[in-house]
Order: sequence, then structure tokens, then C-alpha cells
Amino acid sequence: MATYLPKIFMGLAFLAAMIVAGTAGAAQPEPWQMGFQPAVTPVMESINSFHNFLLWIITAITLFVLALLLYCMVRFNAKSNPNPSKTSHNTMIEVIWTVAPVLLLVAIAIPSFRLLYLEAVVPESELTIKATGYQWYWGYSYPDNGDFEYFANMIEEPDLAPGQPRLLATDTKVVVPVDTNVRVIVTAADVIHNWAMPAFGVKMDAVPGRLNETWFNASETGIYYGQCSELCGVRHAFMPIEVHVVEKDDFNAWVASAEEEYALNGTIPDSPLDQQTLLADARN
Repeated sequence: MATYLPKIFMGLAFLAAMIVAGTAGAAQPEPWQMGFQPAVTPVMESINSFHNFLLWIITAITLFVLALLLYCMVRFNAKSNPNPSKTSHNTMIEVIWTVAPVLLLVAIAIPSFRLLYLEAVVPESELTIKATGYQWYWGYSYPDNGDFEYFANMIEEPDLAPGQPRLLATDTKVVVPVDTNVRVIVTAADVIHNWAMPAFGVKMDAVPGRLNETWFNASETGIYYGQCSELCGVRHAFMPIEVHVVEKDDFNAWVASAEEEYALNGTIPDSPLDQQTLLADARN
């Protein structure tokens, strides 16, 4: 047994390191990540809580079944029990294995329905964004703010700037204010896509000819990444989503300049976070 202790401790240390790595990143996948990205919306916080609740139940059931199997293997093998019992029914056991799963399902259903309601019912929104999936990029418009429209394409690897993640960074960004109910109308122009943002707990199909809607309220400023999560063709893996959550004053200034610039030449300015990065680089 002593020879196995170092290996056991090494395994536990490795597991702890992976868990820490999985909770370190706030906006994108991290190497050796375990679990979800840290939640920045009420929906994702509820998803995390429900996931952890189910994990305890699944672990308890697995250990209980394992214990029963081991007990049966030891107690009722041919050597320990040469004369097997002829019992074919046990009323109490049958009642228990019928009632216990029902109670477990009820315990799971209550928070499940609560989470489904939170995800499906869009609260009164302060900002609406329309996301349209194309093969293979995303188009965005802001119908509440001049209805300007632009497209977001993945930045190819040779063109990535320092700090921009491969396969996730886009040339233009979705800019939204912090602590704001944002309604996202999702559709597609060709095939079925899916607008997915893990840190927001958002995953909504984009179906041609149909308008689906979802929502989020990001509680922290920063840069968050997602990807199309519906197999949509040969470049499915190359249509990422990049969302910049900024302060409300910065958003108001950006959206005003975006309306003006779009009206003049059909383009939009960089996001406030991009502009702040450029200023910081210039100072350095």
C-alpha cells in the first residue's frame, strides 16, 4: 500500500491543478480546464448550481450501486453462499426501488423547471441585438440604435494580434453595456447555426426564416468568446463570437459614434476595449 501512496497524492495534486486551471479563465477556454467557464450572468450561475446539485446526486447513486455490487459479489458468490435463497419477491424492496427514483426525479424537476423558466422567459430588455448566422460568419444589427449592421469574421491565425485567441477572435465585435438586460434575436440566412456564449449560459439555434430570442445580463466587463454550436458546413469551426462588455457610458459613446460612422461610410468603430488597448500600447 505504501508504494501506491505517492501515486495517489500525485493524482490528487494533478486533479486539484486541473480544477484550479478550469476556474482561472473568465472569458475563454483554458488549458486543462475542468467544468464550466466562470459565470457572469444570472442564467449561467443557475446552470452552475444545477450542475453541481446533479453531480452530488449522480455521485451518491454511483457509490450506492458500487457498494451493492461489491456486497453481492462477496456475500452471494458460490463459495460464500453454496445454497442460494429461493426468494423471488420482496415487497419492501420493490416499494423502495420504485418510490426512491420518483422522489429523486421530483427533487431534480423542481430546480430544472425553475432554470428553464429563467432561460426561456425574456425579461423587459434595455437593448436588443439581432444576430444572423451566415456560412461562415455572423452578422449583427442594433435595431434600438439606428439599426446599423455589420459582419464579424474570424481573424486568421497569421493576422492575430498579441493576446487574441486562435479560432475565437473576430475582426469586429459585439459591444454591450454591463448590468443591462440584453435581448438577442437569433436567425440565419442559409442553414441552421447556433449562437452560443458559454460564460453567459446562452445557446440558441439560428434557423432560416425563423426568429428565436434569448437574453443575458453580464455582471462584469471584459471580453467573452463563443462559437457556432450547430454543424453548419465545412467551416463550422471557424465562425466564432466575440462579445465586449463595457461600462454603460463607454457603450453610449460607442453606439453614438457607430451610428454616425455607419451612416457616413457603412463601417463601425472599434469597441471601447480595443480602443483602450491601443492607447495603452501607445503609452508603453
